Amino acid sequence: MNLDCLFEIVDRQLIESHNRPLNSAENLILHGIWQYRTYNQMAIEAGYSPGYFTNVVAPELFGRLSEVIGQRVTKKNCRVLLESYAITKEAPKTIPKRQDLTQFPPILNQDTSPCYPSGSVPLDSPFYLKRSYLEEQVYQEIKKPGALVRIKAPREMGKTSLLLRILDYANLQGYHIIRLNLEQVEQTILSDLNQLLRWLCANIARQLQLQPMLDEYWDEDLGSKVSCTVYFEEYLLESIHTPLILALDDVNHIFEHPQVAKDFLPLLRSWYEEAKRLPIWQKLRLLVVHSTDIYVPLELNQSPFNIGLPIQLDSFSQEEVEQLAQRYGLNWTDGEGARQLMTMVGGHPALVHLALYHLARKEITLSQLLETAPTASGIYFHHLQRHWATLRKQPELAQAFDIVVNANEAVSLDPILTHKLSSMGLIKLSGTQAIAGCELYRRFFTKKGEL
Repeated sequence: MNLDCLFEIVDRQLIESHNRPLNSAENLILHGIWQYRTYNQMAIEAGYSPGYFTNVVAPELFGRLSEVIGQRVTKKNCRVLLESYAITKEAPKTIPKRQDLTQFPPILNQDTSPCYPSGSVPLDSPFYLKRSYLEEQVYQEIKKPGALVRIKAPREMGKTSLLLRILDYANLQGYHIIRLNLEQVEQTILSDLNQLLRWLCANIARQLQLQPMLDEYWDEDLGSKVSCTVYFEEYLLESIHTPLILALDDVNHIFEHPQVAKDFLPLLRSWYEEAKRLPIWQKLRLLVVHSTDIYVPLELNQSPFNIGLPIQLDSFSQEEVEQLAQRYGLNWTDGEGARQLMTMVGGHPALVHLALYHLARKEITLSQLLETAPTASGIYFHHLQRHWATLRKQPELAQAFDIVVNANEAVSLDPILTHKLSSMGLIKLSGTQAIAGCELYRRFFTKKGEL
């Protein structure tokens, strides 16, 4: 079969399954597979980073093709499966319907329905809502020498999903991309500043395909912060010729170790300031991602630094919920379904996605979902229990929130308690006064207060 014809069939099937057609990078990979080429060969010839093809484009592509075909697609079996699949789609449909159903049992529920919404939304997923203004703001910022961007929000608001798209954009600019998730670091390393900084330097060197060379730059007399700075300035940054995007995800894990946090964040600040006077530091662009829930166990004066461009992620609007519902295949054209869901969960991204997922699978009706939402049998129970566990550890905070959910109007609270509850996403502010973040929280925590 003609290759262009085959790709046209694949494109059509992707669109019919509520997905997007092949993009230019994916087309390059598929053509390369037919030519028995490696990812390195494909990427270098097209001007892409080999790691981008291997770790980003290819896994996304094969995942989408697997959903459409109904079998696991890999680089090794891709050609055989696609050619076989395309032939069945191209063949005249002369087989009686009864026989057709026998040969090709329906697989819609298993293979073309959306994945359970958990964690970040994959690149190019049809279920990702672009935050156009924020994304463009960050894209422009990371082009600036020595830039620092702080992405912050309560948990499950879409921080990592946004980060993935920023890194994808940076890769297209030809920048070096280093992403380190501090959730993956052992507690013994996080609790020791010297070990943490050596871990940081070793990981960056490895991803840049450089020898670690830590002992050549580490000097006990100078201390770990100066040693780390010298390592960056004289080794890492000297070794590259294009900007380095250093993305630190889940930085909130450092705040479980206040003494380390007091040294680590000022170090990042010092690098940001160095870029204003030394050209070598202008190659470094920092992305710091953290959950604002970290403020709860901290004193207010220990909160993260206030430098660089702050990006605060907010809840979805009703219009965005309607748009997302359409992508999930729901016919919410009158706006009533979106309005009812918004009333219950306040546009919280993770809670909206979870509701639409279950509704799209027809596992539950909207009225049933809303009725059970604040109960132990509802789809949000684990989310609510997590907040309840946090409040139980902070009786003063729990008492303040109890006042909010039982009030008939906005109330004034102690400023520090207000700040912490807002950081958790449990309240909304009207000026300095607080109301419950959504009806879900009001109903669930009103019952908890009665226990």
